[in-house]
Amino acid sequence: VKGWCAPRQSTSFPSLCGGSKVLPTNKVTVVLGAQWGDEGKGKVVDLLAMDADIVCRCQGGNNAGHTVVVDSVEYDFHLLPSGVLNKKATSFIGNGVVIHLPGLFEEAEKNLQKGKGLQGWEERLKISDRAHIVFNFHQAVDGIQEQQRQQQEGKNLGTTKKGIGPAYSSKAARNGLRVCDLVGDITVFEDKFRLLAEHFQRMYQNLNINIENELEQLKGFAERLRPLVTDGVYFMHKALNGPSKKILVEGANAALLDIDFGTYPFVTSSNCTVGGVCTGLGVPPSHVGRVYGVVKAYTTRVGVGAFPTELNNETGDLLQSRGREFGVTTGRRRRCGWLDLILVRYAHMVNGFSAIALTKLDILDTLPEIKVGVAYKVNGKPLPSFPANMDVLTRVTVEYETLPGWCCSTEAVRSFEELPPQAQSYIRFIEDFLQVPVKWVGVGKSRESMIKLF
Repeated sequence: VKGWCAPRQSTSFPSLCGGSKVLPTNKVTVVLGAQWGDEGKGKVVDLLAMDADIVCRCQGGNNAGHTVVVDSVEYDFHLLPSGVLNKKATSFIGNGVVIHLPGLFEEAEKNLQKGKGLQGWEERLKISDRAHIVFNFHQAVDGIQEQQRQQQEGKNLGTTKKGIGPAYSSKAARNGLRVCDLVGDITVFEDKFRLLAEHFQRMYQNLNINIENELEQLKGFAERLRPLVTDGVYFMHKALNGPSKKILVEGANAALLDIDFGTYPFVTSSNCTVGGVCTGLGVPPSHVGRVYGVVKAYTTRVGVGAFPTELNNETGDLLQSRGREFGVTTGRRRRCGWLDLILVRYAHMVNGFSAIALTKLDILDTLPEIKVGVAYKVNGKPLPSFPANMDVLTRVTVEYETLPGWCCSTEAVRSFEELPPQAQSYIRFIEDFLQVPVKWVGVGKSRESMIKLF
């Protein structure tokens, strides 16, 4: 096109108006779940956060649960980025996150009692002024909605009842309230809060809201919150375009729980795929660098919904007990099944993983043979892609590749070469199928048990 200058291969290029434009200096590294959540993202983030300068959360709320073990102390995070344990890093909760303030401060108190890891957390946490607030009545509504679904259709969505869906609904309905409202003019906030509470009371006749009590509680939180609040867009812009910094983004939930790409309607209410990084932090796509997908060596799912490789047998029970598969947020027993590579490949299509972290390989240590889902069929016909329709997904039959197990412990292994040949073959099979390299392999709970391959 006449008048258009092609960019040169250098640190700057001519702009349309003359002068020069500096290319991005810093890129964000992203860690995302590649299945239905609970893949062990917290551990991968913890590993990368040790030398990070900024660790960010971009979506979700305290419906997410990340467990991190440091110096034999087990920390549970729901709203706080797992990287908050790095005392040299700034932790940032972005605008895409919905924040339940009682939950945030309670989480901090609980983890403070466990060990020294969280000391001084308020000095190193920043919260976007554009983040929406989850109120107590959002949580009550979540419970009522779930009850109604159970009564009307005989099946619920399996929500965590943390108010996440109703809070995102308020956001989309444009009557939600944000952090900037709470730390701004409190009288304006009070009026808006009353209107929102009354709106929900009209919708749900049996909803009881003590408006004055919750307002008093929120005023108290406003004072604790004020020093943490920042203009998130400006904060990220400075971080990306300033001196060299390592910036890590920690996804909550996972690809198959994404509101657009997940197994709808059994999904969360936010975009937990890579697009949520840009919208949830105010980061231009050109600043997204490496995207790491976290894949559990088998598959789990909490709550209801289609699960093609689910094992309702002794093997499923074994994975559940050996893997201690209980939800961090809800305590619910997780359903277990074989690794589903059709599902992970679909997650890769959406996210474009640079590499994979394969976690909980040690849970497979006692199995004489291991199956891997490699194709779907419906009524005997192959499915070319992962189906959008959940009625179709419930009817698929899975074609498996059977691989030999290794029947020995891998928990003490600290290098790829030390792994049994069959375990190495299992990892290489996954790489070949997905055409994505495996960068880490997890064989235990501690930091030391994450084997780095390259």
